[in-house]
Amino acid sequence: MSAAAPEISVVIPCLNEEEAVGAVVDQAWEGISASGRPGEVIVVDNRSTDRSAEVAADHGAIVVREERPGYGSAYLAGLAVARGDYIVMGDADETYPIRDLAPFVARLAAGDDLVMGSRFEGTIHGEAMPWLNRHVGNPILTGLLNVLFGVKISDAHCGMRAVRREALETLDLHSTGMEFASEMVFKAFRRKLRVSEIPIDYYPRVGESKLNRFGDAWRHVRFMLLYSPSWLYFVPGAILLVIGVLGAIALAAGPVTVLGHTWQIHSLFLCMFAILLGTQVVQLGIFARAFAYAHLGETDALVERARERLRLEHGLAAGGVLLLAGVVTLFVIFVAWAFDGFGALSHEYATALGFTAVAVGTQVVLGSFFLGLLTMRTTEPSRAVIVERVPVA
Repeated sequence: MSAAAPEISVVIPCLNEEEAVGAVVDQAWEGISASGRPGEVIVVDNRSTDRSAEVAADHGAIVVREERPGYGSAYLAGLAVARGDYIVMGDADETYPIRDLAPFVARLAAGDDLVMGSRFEGTIHGEAMPWLNRHVGNPILTGLLNVLFGVKISDAHCGMRAVRREALETLDLHSTGMEFASEMVFKAFRRKLRVSEIPIDYYPRVGESKLNRFGDAWRHVRFMLLYSPSWLYFVPGAILLVIGVLGAIALAAGPVTVLGHTWQIHSLFLCMFAILLGTQVVQLGIFARAFAYAHLGETDALVERARERLRLEHGLAAGGVLLLAGVVTLFVIFVAWAFDGFGALSHEYATALGFTAVAVGTQVVLGSFFLGLLTMRTTEPSRAVIVERVPVA
């Protein structure tokens, strides 16, 4: 163990890895020695019921006990006590070549903020990765991350990675489960940090796997969707809205014949449904992005531009116009219906469009108020300036 202040901190989460953790700690010390920099090895004991903590300590590791379960919880605890400028992360089951950490540290020292290992660009030995994980699970999850967040990486869930200490504040990590791995990657890209990859070897694990293949995969997917309002809300909502509006315009004057088929009021009802549902979904996306920007510290160029150009009153005006148009349309139809003695309604299409305009206008008005509440700052910094100090007689 180095007596100098550590430049490198190797953080290793551990849950019942008595068989392997000692060897992993030794490999971490080998890697630190090969790098030529002082370092420390931190093993986060995540409620192990075997001798993992004792074995790690015997091999020179600092052992941190984290009672909250979860992969992310363990890493958050380890990162909180790590003192090095360069933090290397790896598992306690001998699957990753921790002794080869020097290139990761060199990349960080050269200016990268996050350096990822890539098992797919390197060598996967034997049965280290099950066929389903190798050819289905990991490619799909990495592909989703790349598509949803504009990430360009080959192995988003590799457990061996390194990060600069000063980048951790920018990343602002919170996830407590396996989705911690996804959070680190997409936030690094979203917040314009420098990210690179290094091919690594991947070995069969020692001991029993703790992964829940489908449960952990779903946690990753759920997390990515929650942090991707554009794909979860805007894309499907906008498609519904455009289809509904175009169809409603085409049917506004009555039945139309297209491709040899006559589209009547039942088709208009479907378009109304698409408009109403699309409006709600898009509105939820706006709320999500605004909340993330105002309260979660997320940067969002679109929200910033909207805040500069749009106010609550703009939303109220737009919703009010729709609401007024719908009310006027329905009022005219009602008056004509009353003069006809409340007989058969002869303006079915216009009536349907009038009710749709009222519903959408009401949503926009109330949604504008709710958006104003979401983006309201609870405290404002004081702008008071001392102009002159007057001595007291």
